Amino acid sequence: MEKIIIYTDGACSGNPGPGGWGTILIYKNKQKEMSGGKKETTNNVMELMAVIEGLKCLKYPCDVEIYSDSAYVVNAFNQNWINSWLKNGWKNSNKEPVKNKEMWQELYELTQIHKVKFIKVKGHSDNEYNNRCDELARNAIKQII
Repeated sequence: MEKIIIYTDGACSGNPGPGGWGTILIYKNKQKEMSGGKKETTNNVMELMAVIEGLKCLKYPCDVEIYSDSAYVVNAFNQNWINSWLKNGWKNSNKEPVKNKEMWQELYELTQIHKVKFIKVKGHSDNEYNNRCDELARNAIKQII
């Protein structure tokens, strides 16, 4: 199974407000940068979008490490929230509908195709790829304002 590393970040100018996402795929010695944005969104939606768009680029099942500074995204998988949501009919621990349900469903389906490991990175620190994803996300916001 091919090993792919994906770095992701989402950003919002106001929350909600204009938002952007940035993703870097690393395969062997090649890198692919992607980004996009929405006029009215939230930071969490952009964090999810960055991961979804990265995984959607993969053409066949891969061994994937996803690096994100979003506790929202990483904890959903590493703390098994996603499986609880599935079991509880997409309701959270307070019996309320999970926010961004359709995006979580899409992300969950994508993680079933690949062997995915989520790794939390410290945002706005010295990780060059995370910093570059942040830059891509912020530049995407500028494109839509």
